[in-house]
Amino acid sequence: MRVFGYVRVSTIEQASNGESLETQKAKITGYAMMQGWTVDEVFVEGGVSGSVPLADRPQGQRLLAAAGKGDMIITCKLDRMFRSASDALGTLEELKAQGTGLVMIDLGGDVTGNGISKLVFTILSAVAENERDRIRERIREVKRHLASQGVYGGGRVPFGFDEIDGRLVENPEQQKALAEMRSMRAGGNSFRKIGDAFGLKAMSVKRMLDRQRKDV
Repeated sequence: MRVFGYVRVSTIEQASNGESLETQKAKITGYAMMQGWTVDEVFVEGGVSGSVPLADRPQGQRLLAAAGKGDMIITCKLDRMFRSASDALGTLEELKAQGTGLVMIDLGGDVTGNGISKLVFTILSAVAENERDRIRERIREVKRHLASQGVYGGGRVPFGFDEIDGRLVENPEQQKALAEMRSMRAGGNSFRKIGDAFGLKAMSVKRMLDRQRKDV
């Protein structure tokens, strides 16, 4: 049996610092020692968001390609490997089908071979995904609130505004263009036709007008 570890941090800064990675490696090594196993290789994923499916991450791809029947994969926590319930459950079924074990230290062991562990794994995968969605929505709400107060919350400055000293200030020419776009849309013109009139792509026009409706 070969034993593989998997560790991940989500930012380049954390990857460069290495403390979180080293802590995860130490926990994996310690768990393996208690089981009488030797870790053959640890796959280190630095600066990659957990929202990216495991099979689409550079080291995740290598890990899945390397692990085979009778092998064991160890990771410290569910959220180091998965943030999507569908990705977690799909990968779990593939590993189970090929005879590869998956140890989640925070869940107490191999989630492929224990009914209770798999149940907990399923529930926590869904909870982790829901929590990520809630965080995203809270961030969107904060940005919308800041924008309504004229405060620039970072990211791309929306069309129709300029960023001046940390605040969003209306750009008169762009605001006039937006008003004309709204008028054309109300008159039944397609996004494509409106875009052609202003030298913009149809989807760009749609996003601009959709954003304005949300801010109203």
